[in-house]
Amino acid sequence: MSRTVEQPRAAGPADALGGRWNVIVRNDDHNTFDHVAKTLARVIPGVTLDQGYAFARRIHSGGLAIVWSGHLEVAEHYWEMLRSAGLTMAPLEQG
Repeated sequence: MSRTVEQPRAAGPADALGGRWNVIVRNDDHNTFDHVAKTLARVIPGVTLDQGYAFARRIHSGGLAIVWSGHLEVAEHYWEMLRSAGLTMAPLEQG
């Protein structure tokens, strides 16, 4: 009689949806600090206006900033809302 032994997987199909996905905003020449800060505070839960300005400074000085990390579906939602508001977005990255 033969037995099948299934080896544990390091990663599976569900891991692509779970895990941490990074929402990244890039610096550009057409959005103001005010617009970036206010948009981040409006779209990303828990981001205050002061934190939005801190992100805007980081985006401006470093060229980009990760503004949120989490599950793929939520990351896609925030990414789309920020893009629709005119922010320059990097592709989602798994972190």
